[in-house]
Amino acid sequence: MNISKAALMTGLTAKTLRYYESIGLIPEPERGENGYRHYSETLIRRILFIKNARQAGFNLDECHELLALHDNEYRTSAEVKALTLAKIADIEQRVAHMQVMLESLRSLADQCHGDSKPECPIMEALGGRNDPRPARK
Repeated sequence: MNISKAALMTGLTAKTLRYYESIGLIPEPERGENGYRHYSETLIRRILFIKNARQAGFNLDECHELLALHDNEYRTSAEVKALTLAKIADIEQRVAHMQVMLESLRSLADQCHGDSKPECPIMEALGGRNDPRPARK
């Protein structure tokens, strides 16, 4: 199938498919007599593997690692699990950081009156003021 059909079938853009090819995530597809890329079922399955890995949170470098394991008939499930556990730890760390950000923003929003006056503790905090002026009443 051509790149348009492959994009439609995988839910990715043609630009993404060409990018994956350019960085070596997928091999260069065979070309037809017309010079157009021809995507085989095997290549479509590989693209869907990448898409699923990306949706699970793996970045492109990690997708390279996963594909290397996928292609290695001597891989162990321990290797795959180790990569997955590392990703879980990374995501947990990012979630914790985002939780701190969320609490900080909630605190700032609670301090702001949200009225027609220009004084705003949010703007003062973002501006680096250590001693925000009390909001007018």
